[in-house]
Amino acid sequence: MSTKVRKAVIPAAGYGTRFLPIAKAVPKEMLPLVDKPVIQYVVEEAAASGITDVLIVISRSKRAIEEHFHPAHELESELAAKGRTSDLNDLRKLQNLARIHYVWQPKMGGLGDAILYARDHVGDEPFAVLLGDTVVASHTEKPVTRQLADVVETHGGSAVALQRVSPDKVSRYGILGGPEVAPGLIKADVFVEKPKVEEAPSNLAVSARYVLSPRIFHHLQNTPPGKGGELQLTDAMASLMREEALHGLVYDGQRHDIGNKLDFLKANLHFALQRDDIAPALREYLKTLV
Repeated sequence: MSTKVRKAVIPAAGYGTRFLPIAKAVPKEMLPLVDKPVIQYVVEEAAASGITDVLIVISRSKRAIEEHFHPAHELESELAAKGRTSDLNDLRKLQNLARIHYVWQPKMGGLGDAILYARDHVGDEPFAVLLGDTVVASHTEKPVTRQLADVVETHGGSAVALQRVSPDKVSRYGILGGPEVAPGLIKADVFVEKPKVEEAPSNLAVSARYVLSPRIFHHLQNTPPGKGGELQLTDAMASLMREEALHGLVYDGQRHDIGNKLDFLKANLHFALQRDDIAPALREYLKTLV
């Protein structure tokens, strides 16, 4: 079994009901942060982490994701004819980020069910999971996915990204508990999905990035449906934890959850204010609103 992390799975088949009515026709993963769809940021993180093969789990309404990463020769010719070299180079970089594959999840059955569809693609090696509607920005040179891959390549088992959350938000996330074995690195002994705050083992929330052992597929197959009748990845990981190490890494960075409207708007402001071509005028505009 290879210990190098070179494959990634991006679940992107969900209905996006929190973004209706736009999500009826436009995948929430294709919503833009300024001028780039969320899922492109996610694939770019995977590629920057050394991932060479990306499997995106989609459903019937998500064909726009395939179109986004597919070559557009007519558009490239148009840009070349107009001398728009920068735009042309951006398109070509997009198509060469990684080898991108797709598999359909015909019926929504939870995150664990979506990952189970990646079994044949992943094979017998560790793999990354990046949620397709969440951008995780690292405050260090290494992307969070790369940091998790380093943990797994060093210690084996699986690893998840963690962020500390306030008590009122504990019930929204999978929560991990366990002793700290190195600065910021937790060896898990309990993993609970969306606990009540008084029952939570800590305030360390799983933050949309994982690197998983291939043994997770065995546990997913043998895990009964959990909350909402869905196959919960957290339940399978809690089972896997009994036979292999599960580490949690508290990373230095910021999570942008694009799955809800307010955080989507905040993320757009965050990324726009980092753009030299937009930020000055945007700051002046914001001053007129507050």
